[in-house]
Amino acid sequence: MEKIQSIYQRAIDRKGGADNVELLLSPYQTLANSNAELAMLGNDRFLAEFTKKVFQSGFVWRVVENKWPSFEEHFFNFDIEKILMMPDEMLERKAQDPKIIRNFKKVQTIKANAHMIHDVELEQGSFSEFIAAWPESDIIGLWSYLKKHGQRLGGNTGPYALRSLGKDTFLLSRDVESYFRNHELITGGLTSKTSLNTIQQCFNEWREQSGYSLKKISRLIALSTGDNHFHVEQVPTN
Repeated sequence: MEKIQSIYQRAIDRKGGADNVELLLSPYQTLANSNAELAMLGNDRFLAEFTKKVFQSGFVWRVVENKWPSFEEHFFNFDIEKILMMPDEMLERKAQDPKIIRNFKKVQTIKANAHMIHDVELEQGSFSEFIAAWPESDIIGLWSYLKKHGQRLGGNTGPYALRSLGKDTFLLSRDVESYFRNHELITGGLTSKTSLNTIQQCFNEWREQSGYSLKKISRLIALSTGDNHFHVEQVPTN
């Protein structure tokens, strides 16, 4: 496997210099900026972010954002106890309201994922601390947990939600997948156990080499991969 410095240098060559790369790698806003802050988040924010990413999956993200205040209003600001008390008839009725996105199967995930959060809290004492304490060196294990115990949190949905919340994670974007295939680090299915373990091991090694977060390494790989080269004038200035 390549050293992280080689990946970084290729990104510099493709994106017009180190300053452009650093600008593109700059962090964007998340609900928490560290695991310590993540451990302080309320259960409602976890459920809200899981729900938002479930609805954004396969849909126009901007539409979900525009309707999001209505989601918060309709579902009691994602208060876990209130969600769990909702009868199925109420859930179905709310799913028909045009103020939100009318997709009953996705609306059903709200209560299902509220149950997951509640169950973890009963077993562990705190869902937020459970997520915050999960080691990034096995972030694929956390993906697997969310997929198994939650609803519609497989694929990139769970990882996207974790990243928005502030949990450090890489993403299996098309660019990241292309990198691993082009360098023959994986040959089978992207989400097979073998492939995921290989990808995790590579990210762990790159993190040790650089001290970078998994998120930063993931974005760096994307910048260093693909056919579309970045022109200097395309770099945003604010």
